Amino acid sequence: MKNGSDFQLRVVAVNGSPRPEGNTARLLDMVCRPLQARGILTERLQLGGSRVHGCTGCRKCFENLDQRCVFTDDPINGIIAAMGRADGIILGSPTYFANVTTEMKALIDRAGYVSRANGFMFARKVGAAVVAVRRAGAIHAWNSINHFLHISQMVQPGSIYWNLGIGREPGEVEKDEEGCLTMERLGENMAWLLLRLNRIDDGFSE
Repeated sequence: MKNGSDFQLRVVAVNGSPRPEGNTARLLDMVCRPLQARGILTERLQLGGSRVHGCTGCRKCFENLDQRCVFTDDPINGIIAAMGRADGIILGSPTYFANVTTEMKALIDRAGYVSRANGFMFARKVGAAVVAVRRAGAIHAWNSINHFLHISQMVQPGSIYWNLGIGREPGEVEKDEEGCLTMERLGENMAWLLLRLNRIDDGFSE
């Protein structure tokens, strides 16, 4: 086993909501707290609210092989780079008409193509999807992210329920007791999985 002091694990959490401190951000922070408690570095990146390009299928990423998308005037290449450096990736989105936000879909499409062009650069990282919802449609949005995680060959931890929190106004998800417990357990399971995969003494009881 590696000694934890010799190796620093990193998790990047991407907020696909245009509200930087809204319900999606709060859910991401709930997942990150158990990771931080185990000595894993976490970083929350803001994607929602940015002007982004959708994937055009130009396949330049397959020609350039530089782990970048051909579009360089929006935040997505920076997020792809952060995902590439990370050991774990959490993608969060509110539910927009039973799906993810436009910004999150653009990241999924472009990061997915870049990953495949560069030898599946996210393969065997630990990945998780988190969704905020007012009432319904969360499972479809959650599955949209999970499809990306799966086809990117990432390893996904489970939790006590599907990874969603219910709330409309900023902060309302903090009143969703089951949602909060789901995020906490997701973070604990993600930490366990990251530490075990990297053979770091994790302090978890067997």
